[in-house]
Amino acid sequence: MIGTLVSTGRRRDLAAGQQRAIVVVAAIFSAWVIYANLFTISDPLVLGILFVSGIYAIMFAAIGATPNAPDRIPFYDIALSLLSLAAGIFFFVNATAIADRISLLDPFTPAQLFFGISLLLLTLEATRRTTGMGLTIVVVAFLAYNWFGYLLPPPFGHGVDDFTYLLDILVFTTDGVFGVPIQVVASYVFLFVMFGTFLSKAGGGEFFFNLAALLTGRTRGGPAKIAVISSGLYGTMSGSPTSDVVATGSITIPVMKRLGYSARFAGAVEVAASTGGSAMPPVMGSAAFILAEYTGVDYKAVVVAAVVPALLYYLGVFSQVHLRAVREDLRPSEDEMPTVAQTFRTGWVFLLPIIGIVVALLSGYSPTFTAGIGVMGVIIASTLLKATRLSPWQVIEGLGETTLRILPVAGACAAAGLVIGGLSMTGLGMKAANLILVISNSQPILTLVIAAVVTIILGLGMPTPSAYILAAVLVGPALAQLGYPVLQSHMFLLYFAVLSALTPPIAVAALSAAAIAHEDPFKIAFTSVKLASIGFMLPFAFVWNPALMLLADPLSNTLAVVGGVIATLAVATVVEAFASKPVSPAERLLMLGSAIAAVSPFQLFAVAGIAIGAVLLARHLVAGRRASVQQNAAD
Repeated sequence: MIGTLVSTGRRRDLAAGQQRAIVVVAAIFSAWVIYANLFTISDPLVLGILFVSGIYAIMFAAIGATPNAPDRIPFYDIALSLLSLAAGIFFFVNATAIADRISLLDPFTPAQLFFGISLLLLTLEATRRTTGMGLTIVVVAFLAYNWFGYLLPPPFGHGVDDFTYLLDILVFTTDGVFGVPIQVVASYVFLFVMFGTFLSKAGGGEFFFNLAALLTGRTRGGPAKIAVISSGLYGTMSGSPTSDVVATGSITIPVMKRLGYSARFAGAVEVAASTGGSAMPPVMGSAAFILAEYTGVDYKAVVVAAVVPALLYYLGVFSQVHLRAVREDLRPSEDEMPTVAQTFRTGWVFLLPIIGIVVALLSGYSPTFTAGIGVMGVIIASTLLKATRLSPWQVIEGLGETTLRILPVAGACAAAGLVIGGLSMTGLGMKAANLILVISNSQPILTLVIAAVVTIILGLGMPTPSAYILAAVLVGPALAQLGYPVLQSHMFLLYFAVLSALTPPIAVAALSAAAIAHEDPFKIAFTSVKLASIGFMLPFAFVWNPALMLLADPLSNTLAVVGGVIATLAVATVVEAFASKPVSPAERLLMLGSAIAAVSPFQLFAVAGIAIGAVLLARHLVAGRRASVQQNAAD
């Protein structure tokens, strides 16, 4: 059942000539995206039309209809690609007429009706192939509600009873397929994915892994700590927990198992670390860009607000890994670790484009221009050394691979556009928000709990962008009605959309790790939830205390950061129930209480919580040092 929901079409392994042709076509499309975003001022509708039709045409050629699809391109996929191109040409040629027509009043011509329905069906098939049946079923259910919801009694019914009304909003305006999600993907998400692709192709992934190994490889439990750091660094570029697990886990999971970690824990470490990358600045994941566009909050403000929570998340995972290594006496890896000279001999060039991105963001440049700076920066920086220099064909491959990597994101976001358009048309979003408030009796904390649960459920088996978008339109209005600020409430939803990737029963990131670790995905998922426990608490903390997102005065921000560190270490100790020695139940309760107080927005409570938590942690730290000295002396 779960396999059916998350299974997608198979990426075809074409013959050399056909594969090269696909890469070249995808590279041309990628070059057009660069030109359209950086050198022209495109009409949003035209940009969306050309992007969607081009992506679909490549998608049906590159991805088969089923997990067992043949490598050759069958006639029906050729037909779907040609239909996608034909729809794109029709909409592009008639873009002015479509823009000038009065929605819901002017009747459709037969050609408009044909190509409109075709694009709607193509979107559903593209969603099924790239993201699986889970999101597809959700979209179909919303479409069915939009079409037949007028048959339902109040308050769930609506007044829309004409299919052409639905088609008009979803396909012939920028409120549906060509709406905010696909506009974001067609601009800075595409360019940031391109940045990550070129950085990886030039050797940036190896540099990040060596950097993590240099920092922690010689400490107890070193390979697991390498996984935490390298996955976080890689994840901020990829923005996809699943692809992060595959890219870094294929190296880190076998090394952890060889060191002595169980397959279950090794897979869980990689899943927890990879999942957090989608919330790690400066790039974060595509959902963060959609958040900025949807809420109207400047992306730089989103990045700044996300820094402290992301670092606290990784501190929590890192601390639990360390405590587990101490408890099980897992020694450092005996493999040869890279030196500083080896790591930075060629790796220093990869710092330049990252610095360029950070400087551009802080200077106030748009996310699209910032991503463009990152892409040009990594290509130029790679030419500085022979070892990192990209050949002309590698540049073409990088452009083509970017388009192929964006296919699942584009499929998910086009489908999400259908949901948003339907919700705005029928008012279901406000109805869902009112229902949540009725269930919670408008109690703020209970509403947050329900919002978290609903977001995780919406995200089961779905890409993070889709999970966030659904939560934003269904749950976001409920939080707004209670007066929660836009940035905090939507970051709250984003975090739980991200965490849905490791939450059972589906846990798509755990499914990927299970194949590498050769372990039950359910066991990996439940263990990764334990490792990511601080992630499930952080959203409640930064909604309660905005200083954790650096949204208060300097003193409050400083106190919140210190309190966040103490609270995170205390929670990690409580969850692992071990520091220098097993932690008693009374100490666990005291640590948990101090952690809650430490992140309080009330400064007196925060100072008290920090002091009590620091004393308890210092006590165990000193005892641990003594025990370590005694053990070393005995050895």
